[in-house]
Amino acid sequence: MAQDKFSDIQIPQVDDRPVWDVIFAIYGYPALLLAHRLKIFSALAQKSCTLLEICEALNLKPRPVEAILTTATSLGFLSLHEEHYSLTPVTEAYLLESSPNYFGFFWDMMMDNYQVSSIASLEQAIVTDKPQVYGGNNLFKTHEEQIVLLQRFTAGMHSISITSALVWPTIMDFSRHRIMLDIGGGSGAHSIGAAIKLPNLKLALTMDFPQVCEVAETYIAQYKMQDRVKTHAANIWQDHWPAADLHFFSNMYHDWMPDRCHFLTAKSFNSLEPGGRIVVHEMLYNDDKTGPFAMAGFSMVMMGWTEGKMYSGRELTRMLDEVGFEDIQIHKAFGYHSIVTGIKP
Repeated sequence: MAQDKFSDIQIPQVDDRPVWDVIFAIYGYPALLLAHRLKIFSALAQKSCTLLEICEALNLKPRPVEAILTTATSLGFLSLHEEHYSLTPVTEAYLLESSPNYFGFFWDMMMDNYQVSSIASLEQAIVTDKPQVYGGNNLFKTHEEQIVLLQRFTAGMHSISITSALVWPTIMDFSRHRIMLDIGGGSGAHSIGAAIKLPNLKLALTMDFPQVCEVAETYIAQYKMQDRVKTHAANIWQDHWPAADLHFFSNMYHDWMPDRCHFLTAKSFNSLEPGGRIVVHEMLYNDDKTGPFAMAGFSMVMMGWTEGKMYSGRELTRMLDEVGFEDIQIHKAFGYHSIVTGIKP
């Protein structure tokens, strides 16, 4: 049989680029993280530079820097004109510390914990069905107990949240809501964004563990939003939720399996007054689970970091419907994010 296989060898009807792309991704995408860590983007913040000028500024050799610059250029993070490299709009918006939309703290967190994305670690996560971050300890319990880890984690979450926080409040009419409860709100980014974009909102409450609230208060002060954004220290699973007519969850559901998500959904329904609204802000799978690739990759991130997974719009709609929410809608938000929202009758 083996002899038949080799004697019948032919050129396949599809080429081998997809299998090469897996290898190139493993090596190529880390080049961007290294460009960030080595301050290549910062070196180009003021003016465009040649390869040799970048090498001289950063005391690096041309061969590795050229490989990194070519990767960054091919992926749209740099442009090249007459041998001079320049930042592109996406890099200026998200990878310069001077930008209010700075994403780099999340990249820092990924690099600090890069062992979680190793083949060995992900294999262990799959075989055991348990997250591997922080040596397999509970992510949220670890943050609650260790303030330095908590601060770095919160900075990372803030950097991926603050831009989308300015968008979701604008994609439908939230004008009748007066008090927002941001459940598991971390840095308060979404409370801050809502307060900025919704002038009728009297108060946004960021609810999280006491240690997280202490960190959130520093972010709230940075944006000078202390009058309209407050923190509320609580255990979201065990404690009573304060009164609000708008409940907001961002990137919360993907941390948990359906039973825990159902608990949060039901607690939201029971806590809201009639006419209150729930908003679930997530990256969504296609309903048939055929992708998109980014959400499939995010689910692998969850494999390493939490006990959760990504959900489709259909799955979240069903969760809201099962506990009694009505007028359930799905709207595209910013980038890969969408919102799933419903009203308590």
